[in-house]
Amino acid sequence: MSGFGHASTTHDVLKGVKLEGKNAFVTGASGGLGAETARALAEKGARVTIACRDVGKGEGVAASIRDTTGNAQIDVVELELAVPKSIDACAARYLERGVPLHLLINNAGVMACPLARTAEGWEMQLATNHFGHFRLTGGLLPALRKGAPARIVNLSSAGHRFSPVDFDDPHYQKREYDKWNAYGQAKTANILFSVGLEKRYAKEGIHAYAVHPGGIMTELGRHLQESDIQELMSRRPGGKPMQWKTVEQGAATSCFAATSESLEGRGGMYLEDCHEAVPRKSEDQEDGVEPYAVDPAAAERLWKLSEDTLGYRYPS
Repeated sequence: MSGFGHASTTHDVLKGVKLEGKNAFVTGASGGLGAETARALAEKGARVTIACRDVGKGEGVAASIRDTTGNAQIDVVELELAVPKSIDACAARYLERGVPLHLLINNAGVMACPLARTAEGWEMQLATNHFGHFRLTGGLLPALRKGAPARIVNLSSAGHRFSPVDFDDPHYQKREYDKWNAYGQAKTANILFSVGLEKRYAKEGIHAYAVHPGGIMTELGRHLQESDIQELMSRRPGGKPMQWKTVEQGAATSCFAATSESLEGRGGMYLEDCHEAVPRKSEDQEDGVEPYAVDPAAAERLWKLSEDTLGYRYPS
């Protein structure tokens, strides 16, 4: 065990960590967990790139981080994860700098939104939470290779328990749309993506982790009504109440995954409360990861689905 837990904060897990000379890239960092993750890494000396849809809002966060940390090395780039051209432009802009990338935090996402589709017809939660980050990570791979040893952190959730990836109908063309199942599918995909990355790039010193930040009230839940919160609580193991975290506690596991020496040289795992999760063995178990979310065969199937859907192949 790491010695950290549910109540640990970014300050706790980064105590004694020095990130001067390291470059970090955080998606969805114009608020919430992403903003706190960016701030915490910057406080330790990292140069941080904030990638977000609302550049003006991102610039406000960047200015705040510069003021509070004294670190001027904060920049903002536009990124719309549901639009492939935006992803490619964002990655190309970063590569133009010619700098290595040491820490990629794929933090952005949407949760339990009404049925929506991208211009290509892809279901929005899967498209944003997984396909967008799949393409972005591939675009940034040359910089990650230059920065190796490097780490990729994919934000997942305990919500992955709601559903495995439905490879026969991932975009709800045939089955009835359920926003919580769709969220669960996307969060399972985030874990399987980490498994697939680890298999391919661990030998190059690039390791990947999926993390569950815990329950935090952020803008991620902007689509939720009171009835949605009640339904979410009803899906918890044994109907037990949620132990909510602060934003500083919620971002702690991302920072732990990005920096902990205890993870050196290994990855492809799901982390919660700043430690590696155990396999989930019963419906009443509150913690842990579903076996289907770390299944190597499913990870390979998802990788193929992702490349075929996007018409995009990772650099060799």
